[in-house]
Amino acid sequence: MIATLRGRVLSRSADRAVVEVGGGVGYEVILASATISRLPETGGEVFLHIHTSVREDAITLFGFLETAEKELFLILKTVAGIGPRLAVAILSGMPVAEICRAILEGDSRRLTALPGVGRKIAERVCVDLKDKVAHLGSGAISSPGVAAGVIPVAGSAVADAFSALSNLGYPEAVVRGALGAVKKRVGEEAFAAMVVEALIREALRTLA
Repeated sequence: MIATLRGRVLSRSADRAVVEVGGGVGYEVILASATISRLPETGGEVFLHIHTSVREDAITLFGFLETAEKELFLILKTVAGIGPRLAVAILSGMPVAEICRAILEGDSRRLTALPGVGRKIAERVCVDLKDKVAHLGSGAISSPGVAAGVIPVAGSAVADAFSALSNLGYPEAVVRGALGAVKKRVGEEAFAAMVVEALIREALRTLA
């Protein structure tokens, strides 16, 4: 069973990447869109935590940059109605800490905003997983700024920057994380005074 992969990024698309581990061997790995956006450029080295899904007709690898993402993926799969593909889609829609916070607060309505999650599944997630995610909800993502992602307030410069960055094709969770990293870097007071253009410029520096 494959548990980790270290190699160079041979190719990438919207939901997967091929990681070449040496000797001409490359593994196709399914990834959340937020993870895809954080991969190095083609040719760069990456280390992924892997879950190997074995079915009668296929062996599929699911990859994660942090152990917390993999752990939440495995926990989500224990809920009836959530398979590995839906679990990955959920991780694409919101950072780990925010998903766990919604579960701990029983905020099923917030969870319905995640890709593929209807009301019944959201309610089931809150009930079934409340006692299983507390250790992750305290902020388990280790990448800079992701766990402390910014939630934009309508009408603010942050909201305008958020919208502009999203329109460039970055996933919402990644944009929140990038703005959170800017806030952490410049400090709360300076961040609050930044204009839209400066926010976008600094966020793109983080994403580069």
